[in-house]
Amino acid sequence: MTLTGGVGAAAFTASLAACAGEENPNNRSEGAGEAETAAAVNENGTIVAGISYELGTNGYDPMTTSAALTVAANWHTLEGLTEISPAAEREVYPALAAELPTALDDTTYEVTLREGAVFHDGTPVTADDVVFSFERVLDPANKSLYAGFIPFVQAVTAKDDTTVTVKLAYPFSLVAERLAVVKIVPRAAVTADPKAFDALPVGTGPYRMTDNGAASKTIAFERFEAYTGSRPALAAAMQWRILPDESTRTNALTSGAVQAIDSVPYLSIASIEREATVESVQGFGLLFAMFNCGSAPFADVRNRQAVLHAIDVEGVIATALLGNATPATCFVPEDHPAYRQASVVYGGDGNEAARLLGETGLKSVRLLCTDHDWVAKCTPIIKQNLEAAGLAVEFTQKKSADVYNTIDGKPDDYDIVIAPGDPSVFGYDADLLMRWWYTPDTWTDLRMHWKGQPAQQQVQQLLDEAAQQSGEQQLATWGQAFDLLSEEVPLYPLFHRKTPTAWNADTLDGFEPIPLTGLSFLDVASTN
Repeated sequence: MTLTGGVGAAAFTASLAACAGEENPNNRSEGAGEAETAAAVNENGTIVAGISYELGTNGYDPMTTSAALTVAANWHTLEGLTEISPAAEREVYPALAAELPTALDDTTYEVTLREGAVFHDGTPVTADDVVFSFERVLDPANKSLYAGFIPFVQAVTAKDDTTVTVKLAYPFSLVAERLAVVKIVPRAAVTADPKAFDALPVGTGPYRMTDNGAASKTIAFERFEAYTGSRPALAAAMQWRILPDESTRTNALTSGAVQAIDSVPYLSIASIEREATVESVQGFGLLFAMFNCGSAPFADVRNRQAVLHAIDVEGVIATALLGNATPATCFVPEDHPAYRQASVVYGGDGNEAARLLGETGLKSVRLLCTDHDWVAKCTPIIKQNLEAAGLAVEFTQKKSADVYNTIDGKPDDYDIVIAPGDPSVFGYDADLLMRWWYTPDTWTDLRMHWKGQPAQQQVQQLLDEAAQQSGEQQLATWGQAFDLLSEEVPLYPLFHRKTPTAWNADTLDGFEPIPLTGLSFLDVASTN
């Protein structure tokens, strides 16, 4: 599964749990006494997890990978200058940097590396490695997805061996948060053998990968003893068993073969609760409808709106997800700091759907859906909703990669795609979340066929304006973008999902579920 469905589809998840300034970054389970915790934790223990996602078609290189499993692994093995907590607060903290970036003026920042930082191969981290890491992401020839997240960066230069200067193209209020998308890699190792680095990345994180899982179906990690940051590995090793089949994954947890699993099947939550702890955390992760805006019938915005009005979102959530999601009333969920209800809210308005379809005369649609386990429970209901609105539906279900291989650059090969997505693993500000879908060519040109249309240009303009603003002015501009997206709906959320995680609280110390797709084991110890 990929982050947002192809170049990155539904997504994966996070890693980093403490925030800057905490007195104890290795925060353990609340309520446990010092002696009790110390006795329970096995410093030589192994964390064993069951992961629902398959390996992506690309490797682990943080410049290019967007697959759920590889990104989640990289959270534990690689670091940016800053990182963002995966918890609900999503606070930014210094990771490879000694402290958060220092503003010298509105467009100049300085960052000093933490003392003694070394890569997994033993070589020291230098400012030259930082410059190299940013330049390879920003180089258009490399076609990095992450370049679109840092358009404000004009240049990164070395001031000395351990300090870099970040020059901005314009003032930007979210510098510390956004620098986290670029992971710092060793220039020597990457340039010497890019394929080897892609297969087994060399980073500065608390864990070092020893098996990438390609052959074994188990990703293996070991503690990096030379780690110098605030998030040291609390277990000697980790094993992530790749278990995409939901029955196999849940049986592995209840039998004790693994200590935690992600993507708990909603229908299994009640039974799993008898054997383990289960919690669903509200996040940004969503199920979206994407339309072919460049060809009939969905070049007509009324047809896009009609489809969204016809879908009984609350019914889908209740039946397929047992209530574990929140209907979208805006591009971002209601607990997001930038939330405000959008000018148009969809879901289950049959009268409005009928009115619009009566105007356009639309009679049939092609519905192409991904086959992720929880998505496959939603899409038959969506098909029924569209049929109830009077549409003949040609229904096709494929693996995520196959969905995007089917439609990429082929403007006549689809009408509607239903798929999951979650770019919030990279950051939580509204600018980043909107830029993931509505500005890069991969989505606007190859997929939506929306690039260059007046509304797409207006969204780009609003994002660029908001990027140079702050406070209430920035929120107001983002609000205009939310309204425009709710009216144009080239790609739009049906609901924001609650992420269900299950774990054995007796064998994992300090584990917390997160509002992102996947698992985080930073600051987590094993009692086994």
